[in-house]
Amino acid sequence: MTNATLAPPLTSANELAQALSSQGYAVVSAESVAEISQVSLENLQSLTQFWEGLPRDPYLKDGGRYRFRRHASYEIKGEHLHIVPHRAHWQSVNYNALHGGIERWFEPVQAALLNDPAWQSLLVGLAQVLSGLKPVTTWFVETHQFRIDTTDGIGRPTPEGAHRDGVDFVAVFLLDRVGIKGGETRIFDTNGSAGLRFTLAQPWSLLLMNDERMIHESTPIQPLEEYGYRDTLVLTYRSNGFQDSPNLSQQ
Repeated sequence: MTNATLAPPLTSANELAQALSSQGYAVVSAESVAEISQVSLENLQSLTQFWEGLPRDPYLKDGGRYRFRRHASYEIKGEHLHIVPHRAHWQSVNYNALHGGIERWFEPVQAALLNDPAWQSLLVGLAQVLSGLKPVTTWFVETHQFRIDTTDGIGRPTPEGAHRDGVDFVAVFLLDRVGIKGGETRIFDTNGSAGLRFTLAQPWSLLLMNDERMIHESTPIQPLEEYGYRDTLVLTYRSNGFQDSPNLSQQ
């Protein structure tokens, strides 16, 4: 069996909240993502152009050159989306043993993407789904554009291994797979050995997880051609403020 045959069970838009509540995760088709976002699938797919020319991630501790990314942060209150001044991405070593404990200043998301109505509708639409599960005044949201490529012969989507992110919910969108094998998604229940493995393949399909209940990772990618890559968008939603370095609170 090849990775391409590992198709995940899909959850419809109207069953999404129930699936998250009962099993801690849901895999959603691109069509359902468009429905949640209240935008056309064509407009969602037009956002993929902003993954071209991402800056290289300068913080990889394994010495790799395979990861490229941009970052932005928001506060979402109801239907109101507010971008906050550009800030460092920070995680404690409890959640990221490899890159935790340091302030990582990634290049900001481009203004043309930030101002795109489909992008904004995506962030707010997902927030409204999550607010139905956990009513909060403000969602603190971080957005991460990723490209993992095969420059080094192998690319690692999650070099830190199986992990949680220290937030309430994590959304992983698969945007594109070009000339690669691997990149299999694996999720595990934190309270037991139950797990699921599958390959996200449809552009703009989504894995949505309750981060308190699920551990996740993606396997390395290898080229099927001279060069290959995998593009993803990761959104994290947190209800009690951004994760910040303790040094910031002392300044």
